[in-house]
Amino acid sequence: MATMTYAKAVGLALGEAMEEDDRVFCLGEDVGYGGAYGATQGLRERFGPDRVRDTPISEIAIVGFSVGAAVTGLRPVPEIMHFDFITVAMDQVVNQAAKMRYMFGGKATLPLVIRCGTGGWLNAAAQHSQSLEAWFTHVPGLKVAAAGTPADIRNLLRAAIRDENPVIVQEALSLYEESGEVPDEAEEWELGTAMTKRPGTDVTLVTWGAMVPRVLDASEMLAADGIEAEVIDLISLFPWDRDAVLESVARTNRLVVVHQAVRRSGFGAEVVAEMAERAFDHLDAPILRVAALNTPVPFSPPLEEYVLPTADRVVDAVKSIAA
Repeated sequence: MATMTYAKAVGLALGEAMEEDDRVFCLGEDVGYGGAYGATQGLRERFGPDRVRDTPISEIAIVGFSVGAAVTGLRPVPEIMHFDFITVAMDQVVNQAAKMRYMFGGKATLPLVIRCGTGGWLNAAAQHSQSLEAWFTHVPGLKVAAAGTPADIRNLLRAAIRDENPVIVQEALSLYEESGEVPDEAEEWELGTAMTKRPGTDVTLVTWGAMVPRVLDASEMLAADGIEAEVIDLISLFPWDRDAVLESVARTNRLVVVHQAVRRSGFGAEVVAEMAERAFDHLDAPILRVAALNTPVPFSPPLEEYVLPTADRVVDAVKSIAA
């Protein structure tokens, strides 16, 4: 078991995948020099410029090139430095990558992994801090996932690269320098599998990505007050592990969904709707959501902290339904 940063775990996963399959290659803005946040550090020296390709500052070119490479048999892993920038390449993602396998009757595969640096707590302002996962879970043909620990991002990336479909992987920018234990041997994890990060009996907390450590902090605060929260990290948002959430809610009888994206039409609404349909008879209180306020993320550190969800807000939500 090694201790490493989230960014180093990303690089570890990419290096392992490239060692195992010479069809895997990385591309993006400055990836050859380690990327803006150091996640691809050292890969160009190991694998050369053909497999670690610096690109122009053009997301539409990065994703378009990757779609073409994937459909002809390669396994590209493009980096979108900030999730916000994927807006430039929406046609390539939503109308090309997502639709191509279906429109070719399954005869074409799209083994494409789009790595997206995601979210706030960087004081990077409104155009560099968004969590846009809900857009892409709405599009048939795309898989979407996020990870909140170094070990999980390593396993998630490996699973996504093995997949024959386009996968959008959210990497929590605020966690890149956070460290955690990573097993010496990778775990074989499959998209669509949630993880229980903390067992509990009084309330189910469902979350993903950058909110995972914050929700775990909230669960410890709640435990000090005698409330045992079960924390489920979805990791995979589509497909997502409905049965794991249902089984937990059936035991705890309460549910709070927590995400960094704005509350309005966030992916948490899908979780809430599904559980309202499937778990209604188990619920002893309304399902609640804790999320960012419905506003662009401010540059000001105090305002950013006010807009984005906190452990204290999670605790307050739980206490409002746990009595």
